[in-house]
Amino acid sequence: MTAFDVRPITEEERRSTFDVLRRALHTQRVTDEVWAKAGVSWPAAHKFGAFDGETPIGIVSAYDTEIAVPGGKTVPVAAVEGVGVRADRTRRGVLSAMMAVQLKDFAERGLPLAVLHASEPTIYGRFGYGSAALGKTLQVARPAARFHERVPVVGDVRLLTPEEAVKEMPALYRRIGLHRPGMIGRPEQWWPISHDRHVGRDGDRLVAVHSGPDGDDGFVVYATVNRRSFESPDHGAVLDVHDLHAAGPAARAALWRFLLSVDLVSAVYARHRPVDEPLAVSLTDHRHAATLAVEDDLWLRPVDVAAALAARTYRAAEPVVVAVTDRLLPSNTGHYEVGPDGARRTGTAADLALDVDTLGMLYLGQWSATALADAGRIEVRDPAAVARADELFTTVAAPWCGTHF
Repeated sequence: MTAFDVRPITEEERRSTFDVLRRALHTQRVTDEVWAKAGVSWPAAHKFGAFDGETPIGIVSAYDTEIAVPGGKTVPVAAVEGVGVRADRTRRGVLSAMMAVQLKDFAERGLPLAVLHASEPTIYGRFGYGSAALGKTLQVARPAARFHERVPVVGDVRLLTPEEAVKEMPALYRRIGLHRPGMIGRPEQWWPISHDRHVGRDGDRLVAVHSGPDGDDGFVVYATVNRRSFESPDHGAVLDVHDLHAAGPAARAALWRFLLSVDLVSAVYARHRPVDEPLAVSLTDHRHAATLAVEDDLWLRPVDVAAALAARTYRAAEPVVVAVTDRLLPSNTGHYEVGPDGARRTGTAADLALDVDTLGMLYLGQWSATALADAGRIEVRDPAAVARADELFTTVAAPWCGTHF
């Protein structure tokens, strides 16, 4: 096995470690032009590199933000934004070593949760992450798709200039708020690389904002993709929706209505939308809004199980005692009583037993205890406890992140 060390990166190692990540993800190398745009969103804080001598061979990166949990509370969370190992050093324990160091750092800093978007879903379960929220890909036919007459028309939609899009969007996202379990805050470092470079003067995306009775309350970021060809010269363009958030149903419907009103467009595509978004039933013919795929979106890892369980609320049912096993953070291993009054450690015998990654799947309400038990992910010691756990953990709205990082 190749010798290497894992340690925090220095300010001088920011660009070289960013290059390791970019190459691991098969994107373009870090030129001066790329670094000028991306460097501001790649601080040294909370990054750990694997080094062969002074040469970086791997990187794990995260930033601190907040996440909405069931019940409406927001809690601190680590958003794992970049994980990569150089192609000639994979499968030699580099990733495992870096993830262990990162998890220890999260725990020492008192973060109850960590989240990520998985490039390869098979990787992260062994580090305690579970698939906690799903997203659907929509294809909406144009011009056939039309809103039902009973869907109200409220407010106005306007397009922003690139300068306005860069300046106004952070405050609008904060105003909309983290109103659904799984939504996360967008700290200052998120915007330059994830938003501004796409919508600024040299970007290829447009931004439209909805204004309701109380002011701006929703936005959509989208790109126009030309699908015309010699074989299909009349196919028309399609709109590719990258980011759509609204404070309520009226603003969301207005933004979709705007997208479906754009001329010379044959379809609108949107990936990673909430699985319970009711666009289809808002149309006169719901078949014109087709769900092409349902995929894993947000992965969640309880870092401090007691704090994470105590942070969210639960529905009315008799308490359930769950036995949690955490091999990487063994202080989490133990029994926890979960009920409508909250959650706490207990010495009582367990009704259900599960690993910490399965707890991550259960935590936001995407998966029911019944489904996880039927799949063999939960060991059932008291059959009556499964239905109680279903009621306790379920949420009215499906969890959804809505932020790429």
